Amino acid sequence: MLTILTADYYNQQQMSDLLLLLDLYAQDPMGGAEPLSAECRQQLPQMLQQCPTAISLLAYQNGQPAGLLNAFQTVSTFAARPLINVHDLAVVPAFRGQGIATALLQHVEQIARERDCCKLTLEVLSGNQTAQQTYLRCGFAGYELDPAQGHALFWQKKLV
Repeated sequence: MLTILTADYYNQQQMSDLLLLLDLYAQDPMGGAEPLSAECRQQLPQMLQQCPTAISLLAYQNGQPAGLLNAFQTVSTFAARPLINVHDLAVVPAFRGQGIATALLQHVEQIARERDCCKLTLEVLSGNQTAQQTYLRCGFAGYELDPAQGHALFWQKKLV
């Protein structure tokens, strides 16, 4: 039985499950292959509590933590409407192939529709074909404004 709930950042058990799932994702090759730092594990609950645009969904399969979706609401300046960016989507390896990622995406889409968002956005590694197939099935597509200008690229600059 699959249950999806919006995490309560003040609920210790839910935050423990969120950190467990996020750490498993961080240790996966698609998440960087390194565990969360002790500092991150300590600070993240308070950071999420203080972020009014944060949305975390927890998926439980038969009561066991099975999947996580972290997202943040922001603004589309071109549409002058809110949007939700999916920042993390992960399913525990033992629970993959059971539709949990799709269910999490459908749940965040419902939240976005309720908030009158113009779109959902996310990033995906070019080598993560499994995730890409899930995203395509859920209606996502590569981002481009003009095909002549090509697809958008996701870049970063780490600040230390």
